[in-house]
Amino acid sequence: MSHRMKYWSRVPAFFQAQLKLTQAAKKGLGDDVLAELVVLRASQLNRCAFCIDMHVANLRAAGVEQRRIDLLPAWEEAGDLYSERERAALAFTEAVTVLTEGFVPDAVYERAAAQFDETELAHLLAVIVAINNWNRVNVTVRQPPGAEL
Repeated sequence: MSHRMKYWSRVPAFFQAQLKLTQAAKKGLGDDVLAELVVLRASQLNRCAFCIDMHVANLRAAGVEQRRIDLLPAWEEAGDLYSERERAALAFTEAVTVLTEGFVPDAVYERAAAQFDETELAHLLAVIVAINNWNRVNVTVRQPPGAEL
């Protein structure tokens, strides 16, 4: 597949706004590793090679065990490799990203709400929304892994 366009350079104001949106979302979550696991999982679901490459590198740089990175697609079957808080966030990420039933099921929302206070949950949702936006643009323009935005 070939790169379709250098999208982000064509919309610099939107790019800057997207960066600020992402920074604001992550800042309120207060857990950089959790945020990176969430954005990596959403990027895997959306098949965004650019974002997968970047967020795997970010997790490695943060010292996250390679096994936790490798097993992220199978987090539900990975035993206690992920905390209950992380599992709740990952379930919420999948429900918001995929919307297979057309909505986020109450059980998934309640599981996340049990692990995050309302402000944290709002920021978690913001992180998920932000990465889905990045993914949709990068997948559409076929942004190559490692390329400069």
